[in-house]
Amino acid sequence: MGKLFIVIISIFLYSCSAQYHLNKAIKKGYKCEETGDTIRITTLDSIPVIINDTIVWEKFISTKDTIIKYKNVYVPKTRIELKREYKIKIKTIYKDKVVEKAQAKAEGKKNQPKGNLNLLFVGVGIGLLLSYLWKYAKKSLI
Repeated sequence: MGKLFIVIISIFLYSCSAQYHLNKAIKKGYKCEETGDTIRITTLDSIPVIINDTIVWEKFISTKDTIIKYKNVYVPKTRIELKREYKIKIKTIYKDKVVEKAQAKAEGKKNQPKGNLNLLFVGVGIGLLLSYLWKYAKKSLI
């Protein structure tokens, strides 16, 4: 039992370190850039000074510099994430094409001239009148 315990502890102690995982991530494309920025803060202070039994406030300007450090971390995307983004792009392109086709179709219908029903009725009326006159003209000639 004691030997099994020693084996288990040695396995836990022999596990991979953080440096190993960092090196592995760097090989796969991990980038960590540490950048800094300096901010200058200007303050206006005043101190009371006694001159000839009167208190005079003396003003002076002080500046302080602070450095802010932050890390820009670039984590490479996995294959699944890249595949999902690609599918989303394809779907949006397809939907945009469908919308453009629908808009073009709607504009085409708007540009078509509408039929004039009054002209149709006038044409039918003239046709009936001519057929009626043709019948009587034919009877009068015979």
